Amino acid sequence: MKNKLSINELCYSTLSSDKPNSFDTYVSQGGYETWKKIIKEMPDRKEIINAVIESGLRGRGGAGFSTGRKWSFINQDSDAIKYLVCNADESEPGTCKDRDILRYNPHALLEGMLIASYAIGAETAYCYLRGEFIDDVYKSVKDALKDAYENKLIGKNILKTNVSIDIHDLIGAGAYIVGEETAMLESIEGKKGFPRYKPPFPAVKGLFGSPTIINNVETLASIPKIISKGPGWFSSFGTKDSAGFKCFSVSGHVNNPGNFEIPLGTPFKTLLELAGGVKDGKKLKAVIPGGSSVPVVPGDIMLNTDMDYESIVNAGSLLGSGAVIIMDEDTNMVEVIHRIARFYYSESCGQCTPCREGTGWMFKVIDKILKGNGTLDDLKTLESIPSMISGSTICALGDAAAMPVESFIKHYRSEFLQYIKNQKVDPIDTNNFAKISDKEFVLNRK
Repeated sequence: MKNKLSINELCYSTLSSDKPNSFDTYVSQGGYETWKKIIKEMPDRKEIINAVIESGLRGRGGAGFSTGRKWSFINQDSDAIKYLVCNADESEPGTCKDRDILRYNPHALLEGMLIASYAIGAETAYCYLRGEFIDDVYKSVKDALKDAYENKLIGKNILKTNVSIDIHDLIGAGAYIVGEETAMLESIEGKKGFPRYKPPFPAVKGLFGSPTIINNVETLASIPKIISKGPGWFSSFGTKDSAGFKCFSVSGHVNNPGNFEIPLGTPFKTLLELAGGVKDGKKLKAVIPGGSSVPVVPGDIMLNTDMDYESIVNAGSLLGSGAVIIMDEDTNMVEVIHRIARFYYSESCGQCTPCREGTGWMFKVIDKILKGNGTLDDLKTLESIPSMISGSTICALGDAAAMPVESFIKHYRSEFLQYIKNQKVDPIDTNNFAKISDKEFVLNRK
């Protein structure tokens, strides 16, 4: 890690205020000054794109691809209409960082969307919000948009210049699949949220058949300070290949669950300490480091791992969305994967046969094992299914469903065998899902 630990430096910077999501609070911290400077000086679009490339910012939605390079795929010489889409459909289990950016610092997102739109030459942008956000999160974005329009920072002839950019907010119906960028484009166009075949990629043919860039909330909210303070400031935090800050949603068996914005490369041990350690002083058994769609990692391996893209890959998983799910020594791993498998079985859009049939097959076999009716042949069957799904679907949901199953069997095979050996056990109530309220999930304010 290049620099000292710094918490809530970027996307959660307004938390010190009593009214963190207000226009006045954001402006008092220098908000929109970067956008005003761009409007005044009209820099070459490529300058902004190159600055984002130099910063090392990678997409914070899960894929981790270079943000600036993604922007550079737009043909600047084309006269085609261009669009920017903000993916605010945060539905990866365990992830709740974006909704708190939307709730507490929506203007950082809007300024980031304006800068990104200018950089790629888009005059229209869409912020697509998850269907379940139709509460204070949606209101926060609505109010922020209203204030930005009233202050002439968005709209036609912004600040009396020839730059015009409109931002529209949309709210989905709560489908996990529309978190996939091309399915989101289909939904915006008013169609069923089925992922598209690629190529062509959205930067070539996206929304309404036009060049489109899709970025995550956290990614776009990071842009204003990167441009304001310079790419060198951002890249001075983190590691060589994983630059800057990352918001981690820590949940599960910890004393202080919440969102922690820290430099990439921070040791997992430090993040666990920030979250108050494992609840009730118990031992750490396992960690899902990037949301339910990534492989599980045994606790002893995670305790010697840093929180950056490369280190997590070396540990056998993916950084993903940054949702860190902590499991203590008493966790029943068969029950955990049963719940995860049920989720992906429910959320598969059904377009691809390997995913549609495979997710159901995996869930039913795990369900059979969990209820004490499984055999060794069932376990062998379960082990064979992931390889028949992975890489065989239009989008990554198939892989997202397969990887956890594969990793749970790999690391916790003995627990599956215990159910098979003991046979007949009392079935669990799979509808009684443990929940934690918004009030209990405290946003870290250090």
